[in-house]
Amino acid sequence: MAVGSPTSQSVVPAGMPCWVELAAADEPAVRAFYEGLFGWDCHVKRDPATATRRYTIASLGGYQVAGLYQAARNQPTGWTVHLAVANTASTAEWVEHLGGSVTLGPVDIPDRGSILHARDASGAPVAFWQPTETWSFGAGLPGTFSGADLNTHDGPTADNFYCRLFNLTSEQIGTDTIDYAEWRLDHQPVIYRYQMDEELRRSMPPHWMTYFGVDPARGADAVAGHALMLGGSVVTPPFDTPFGRTAVITDPDGSVFSIIDHEQAVDNGAGRAEVDDPHGD
Repeated sequence: MAVGSPTSQSVVPAGMPCWVELAAADEPAVRAFYEGLFGWDCHVKRDPATATRRYTIASLGGYQVAGLYQAARNQPTGWTVHLAVANTASTAEWVEHLGGSVTLGPVDIPDRGSILHARDASGAPVAFWQPTETWSFGAGLPGTFSGADLNTHDGPTADNFYCRLFNLTSEQIGTDTIDYAEWRLDHQPVIYRYQMDEELRRSMPPHWMTYFGVDPARGADAVAGHALMLGGSVVTPPFDTPFGRTAVITDPDGSVFSIIDHEQAVDNGAGRAEVDDPHGD
């Protein structure tokens, strides 16, 4: 995901992150948290795919930036990255052909397109979205989506699944001890893939790490401190990386995400994920 300008276009390339959403155990509480942390303006719409038939859309600076909804009983909570597809029905067939499995859908969302939930061939949950012509997603600016890592148990299987599904190329940018790949679409990086080490694989299921940019005038340290004041927790305190100064945070619901200030990038060696795995400290 390119950083520095908002993303908003009528035709979304397949494979591009096109939305992020949070399934929450206490949606009102986390909505207040993110409104305070990032300055989001939230409003509720009807949605037949959620347990409450309600879906909160967060906006910032006139751009829609994220979705939040109340998770159903026994439903996993946390942030999910949506990848754009041209057709959810054909994507469902390809998911199963490539060794994945469909867990929900396709489901048509009024005025929003069609959604498909699945598990990829490496076992990680993933959502695919067929957007409408009026699709809008603000990303790449402070308080908005800034990138995503797929943290997986099986890097080669994940590479094969997504690269064949979206015609991506995979470039290994890790070291001899860190398996970290950059997935590119038309030579532009769109997603990063990190294979967790053996110890983490024993305790951590495959998952996505979602990054939100922070205003360099505030900085990652101040935003992490603000998250604490709003009832969140800091899992990994701010530290410097070649991608920027970053921290891993949980909201009051316990959902994990990362913040990053790309203007504070430090060349401390290539080959590590933007953020170490959230529970690998």
